[in-house]
Amino acid sequence: MNNKILIILLLLFYFKLHAQSSAESKLGTWYMYNGSHKLSKKIKLTTSAHFRYYELANEYQQEIYRLGINYAFNNKINVTGGSVYSITDTSYEKDAADLHEYRFYQDLNIKDHWSTIQVKHRVRLAQRFKRKNATNEVAHRIRYGLFLKHPISNNLEAYTFSELFIKFASKAYSQNRTGAGILKKINESLKLKLGYFYTKFSNSDLHRLQLGIILNTDFTNKTI
Repeated sequence: MNNKILIILLLLFYFKLHAQSSAESKLGTWYMYNGSHKLSKKIKLTTSAHFRYYELANEYQQEIYRLGINYAFNNKINVTGGSVYSITDTSYEKDAADLHEYRFYQDLNIKDHWSTIQVKHRVRLAQRFKRKNATNEVAHRIRYGLFLKHPISNNLEAYTFSELFIKFASKAYSQNRTGAGILKKINESLKLKLGYFYTKFSNSDLHRLQLGIILNTDFTNKTI
């Protein structure tokens, strides 16, 4: 009887330890830079760099760099095309080969207003060229995101979003991200971002903080 109790206690301890060390049980963090740099009346250069962790500031997960050109048809509709490079550690607290990915993407952005709420719809196509353990893979994906912002004061905004990822594959569902946070305006060019989002995969989920800098510059007013 005592041996059975001991075995049960050891099993409970094992499952508790496993749950505590799993990626799903941790609050990870995305440290982000996003930039938009106006080059002419209709053209902007978009840039970003993200450093993502399974935990607050350790257990590296991914770094991702994005560069694109944005063209505005009018105040409501614009498109972006660009490229991405990322390195991903697909394991947690284990040694495994990194996943390297080159990606091309195309965005359609539609802006609107619902009373005082700023609304953006984004549809993103991506062609992904992935390499891991000397194995190459090509995949395609489409994303739809709904992004809302509402002013709180002259220099503070609240935001929320939901974004669905669909793969062009037999199992189409990839993930869904839903989150909310605060944007703090420092000046006309710089904002700080603090938020949280939840990602639901087909068989797991993750919780993440967002800590970011948003830089918007306008070179059309510069004189040489």
